[in-house]
Amino acid sequence: MATGDFINKSLSLPPYPEMILEAIEALNEGNGSNKTSISKYIESKYGVLPPGHKVLLNVHLAKLRDTGLLDFWKNNYTKRNPNAPPRRGRGRPPKPKEFLPPGTVLSPPRPRGRPPKGPRDTPRPPKASAGSGRPRGRPRKMARPAGGFGEASASPLKPSGKPRGRPPKVKPELVENIA
Repeated sequence: MATGDFINKSLSLPPYPEMILEAIEALNEGNGSNKTSISKYIESKYGVLPPGHKVLLNVHLAKLRDTGLLDFWKNNYTKRNPNAPPRRGRGRPPKPKEFLPPGTVLSPPRPRGRPPKGPRDTPRPPKASAGSGRPRGRPRKMARPAGGFGEASASPLKPSGKPRGRPPKVKPELVENIA
């Protein structure tokens, strides 16, 4: 086939949206038709197609989907049924949009995340005390009497008797065996 024949043949093609809608109606598949089956139908019906056929098909399918003439579901295209409820995808559905009366001014939304801390130079307000006058936390250890309640220990900080901590390791003395 000569290039002149191709130009004459491509000029006789109907617009892509018409060919796509015709292919979907003619194929009449239950779950819709995918790109490959639509492309094969157009090629079998119209024969020679322009060199950028795949790109043109993708562009026109996207336009038809965006304008609402086609539904795209699980890699298949179907003609939109105006009475059918919209299909939901995966995940949580979007919140319904609230329409505000005209003239309403909205404040900007709060930023996400934790708010930043204030500057360190500002003095902090004094904390309210419990009123008991005691310091916070566990009280300090006081020395215990060694001999009982009435007797005082030799040292007020260190109780007499058993020393604190692990005892030192005792090395056995060498004993000579006399035979």
